[in-house]
Amino acid sequence: MSTTQDATAIPPGTWSLDPVHSDIGFAVSYSSFGTFRGTFGEFDAKLADGNLEGSAKVASVAIEDPNFAGHLQSPDFFDAERNPELRFTSTSIERAGDAVRITGELTLRGETKEVTISGTATGPGQDLYGNERIAFDVETVVDRRDFGISWNMDLPTGDPALGNDVTITANLALVQA
Repeated sequence: MSTTQDATAIPPGTWSLDPVHSDIGFAVSYSSFGTFRGTFGEFDAKLADGNLEGSAKVASVAIEDPNFAGHLQSPDFFDAERNPELRFTSTSIERAGDAVRITGELTLRGETKEVTISGTATGPGQDLYGNERIAFDVETVVDRRDFGISWNMDLPTGDPALGNDVTITANLALVQA
């Protein structure tokens, strides 16, 4: 790729994930006073000819309290036995400068819904070793109930323990293959 390529375009070719410089996570309001966060340790993503695809292994979810990890794998939440991964496949990518808006299909817990993720795109450009890279730092907010995740319980105040809006984040560093 030429370094004179338009840095605001989505580059052609195939770009593979650099897992060391990437992460995928989620956050949801918890007990009306804080945020419950998790990340996925096993995931992959690829940008190929303007299409972004990615997946994460549900069993690799990492959270601060291991006592809750099993509950997240259960049918109350991810239902990992029947739905071992979540997937995203883009249908369009729009970029204006550093701003990026990616529309696609998110499959979570066996349900597929159209979502739009937005944030920033950096590159393409060369790293210290001469590799061509591009990065996406994006997020979306989904209602977990749309994906069949409706478990909740009431706090002593009567408020629900968990919020319904879940923020999903992806910080993806991709290297031209």
